[in-house]
Amino acid sequence: MEQINGGICAANGFKAAGIHAGIRKNKDKKDLALIVSETRAAAASTYTQNLVKGAPIYVTKANISDGYASAIICNSGNANTCNANGIEIAEGMCELVEKHTSISKNDVIVASTGVIGQPLDITPMANAMDSLVKLLCETGSQDAAEAIMTTDTAKKEIAFSFEIGGKLCKIGGIAKGSGMIHPNMATMLVFITTDVAITPEMLQKALSADVKDSFNMISVDGDTSTNDMVSVLANGMAENAVINSCGEDYDTFCKALSAVTTYLCRQIAKDGEGATKLLESRVHGAKDTKNAKLIAKSVICSSLFKSAMFGADANWGRILCAIGYSGAECDVNKVDVSLSSKSGEILVCKNGSGVDFDEDLAKTILSEDEIIIDIVLGDGSSDATAWGCDLTYDYVKINGDYRT
Repeated sequence: MEQINGGICAANGFKAAGIHAGIRKNKDKKDLALIVSETRAAAASTYTQNLVKGAPIYVTKANISDGYASAIICNSGNANTCNANGIEIAEGMCELVEKHTSISKNDVIVASTGVIGQPLDITPMANAMDSLVKLLCETGSQDAAEAIMTTDTAKKEIAFSFEIGGKLCKIGGIAKGSGMIHPNMATMLVFITTDVAITPEMLQKALSADVKDSFNMISVDGDTSTNDMVSVLANGMAENAVINSCGEDYDTFCKALSAVTTYLCRQIAKDGEGATKLLESRVHGAKDTKNAKLIAKSVICSSLFKSAMFGADANWGRILCAIGYSGAECDVNKVDVSLSSKSGEILVCKNGSGVDFDEDLAKTILSEDEIIIDIVLGDGSSDATAWGCDLTYDYVKINGDYRT
């Protein structure tokens, strides 16, 4: 597997574009993205489990109920959630795609992100669609990635090439996510494209399995969004033998999908609102995978621990505390904890008790922008990894006036 350029347009047959349509007041920020496939593609999605859901989720579910789609349209600046005419607007966005591209409105994945509970006017999108479609190109991934951002400070995109059955295949993705990140299926918005030939059933199977180890294992602030969605389009233009069952080809595809999702997970966590550090919690030697995941995610969700990491304070007791209330089955008297970064590694806890360590070295290690928390349990052979970020003053500043 090789990392390549191109993002969402790396795979054969995909074009993308992003434009400022006028949904957001800041004219320097793009706010409408479009991704299209030359051919009708197998489609799969996972969605937020929040009982309050954005209108686009309902429309997307209906549109890809047959397992296929050809386009993705997404606006930023307004979530189209809790609006009386939300479904009408989301369906209208699909109709705009049909009008300007001849792609059936029923073959469109639609998404929105931004402020909840604010009316969304479709007029700016309608006025911008002709220009947006004209901008569609094979180098449009970055513009699309920018157009779906809200409080993100960096565009998030990645792509890889790999082989299946002697055929060169490609997969790429873009994501947005910075705040309101605590998914129970996926994350804010992630769009993935591939030219692999795979049935809708196997594509959904692969995605549903992947999110359990990727997007379900990140948290920025403990809030699950109303608009979470991960969608994948696979148009088959790599011309590999169609993947219609489990086996070597399916496993290869799953590895490529995981490479994309894992990269995007790290980027989302690192770009958490106000964050200065990526936190990677690695649990080893758990009784089973369930317990490993509970502990890994409990640690990166702890507000006290996240605050300590902001201050580069090796307050390892907060790690043990998070393990203790995680609900996981473990022997806390066996727990070892080490903290590391590119500046080194330091053991701070052995068999559930503190050990002497150099506070100055710990400060240096924790002053880097990527911190690894290694937790060894000694209860079994299962592992898990979770991603989060530190909690800073800026998180409160950003969310104190997010709507206004």
